[in-house]
Amino acid sequence: MSAPASQPLDPMIPRQFRIEEAFAEVGSGEVYSWRLSPLDGEPLRFAPGQFNMLYQFGIGEVPISISGDAEAAGLVHTLRAVGGVTKAMQKLEAGEVIGVRGPFGTAWPVAEAEGQDLVLVAGGIGLAPLRPAVYCALRHRDRFNRVFLLYGTRQPEDILFREELEHWRAQLDLDVYVTVDRGGPGWHGNVGVVTKLIARGGFDPANTVAMACGPEVMMRFAVMALQKHGVAAERIYVSMERNMKCAIGYCGHCQYGPHFICKDGPVFRFDTLQPIFDVREL
Repeated sequence: MSAPASQPLDPMIPRQFRIEEAFAEVGSGEVYSWRLSPLDGEPLRFAPGQFNMLYQFGIGEVPISISGDAEAAGLVHTLRAVGGVTKAMQKLEAGEVIGVRGPFGTAWPVAEAEGQDLVLVAGGIGLAPLRPAVYCALRHRDRFNRVFLLYGTRQPEDILFREELEHWRAQLDLDVYVTVDRGGPGWHGNVGVVTKLIARGGFDPANTVAMACGPEVMMRFAVMALQKHGVAAERIYVSMERNMKCAIGYCGHCQYGPHFICKDGPVFRFDTLQPIFDVREL
């Protein structure tokens, strides 16, 4: 039985969701996506950049960013099989049921970018948490100036959402650039780190909001490149990743200096992290 519309659902209470579709995002199957539907019929409302805690009964729970459209029906998560829980989840098939808690965390400040250039910088699976922001920008394209999506992966085989990237690039009002660290036979695109795409510019640094998500080393150099290009620290946002367990800042697993990633993040304005961002031990 779903809760009355006037009473928001408690994000701390797990809800049951059915896997409607499960599919590999890359050839190896290491990265896979689920399209989920709630058994109680109540949609899970979220903002781009937020995450859920996904629970496989008898196995465990993991924090996973939401990778679908916040204004469309259904719930989409993209996972990478890197630990015991996500490897077990990789074996689940359509029709099976999982637990979902959420949404949690801060969101991408898409509204703050209205009337300005929007620059989205993603590395590897970091494109998944940024994809809802892309959907939002496309759905409300008239609210933004130029929109750039700069995406880098290790090799062509690792490119996520390839068909969507090709579709977005074909739209004349969205600038999509993809690069790989290592090319190979059949690859005729950009080769090099994603910061080389930032250096090309094309956006107005004084009138830009930038958002970055990916490995921390990638974000460190992306922020440096954006600042070198003239984008102020208070106009840059990064999504941080730590070992989150409770999602509400109680357990302390995700502490990052004075912050708890699960409740103060994962999205931070860079100037709030700048004093500790280069401290490697944190």
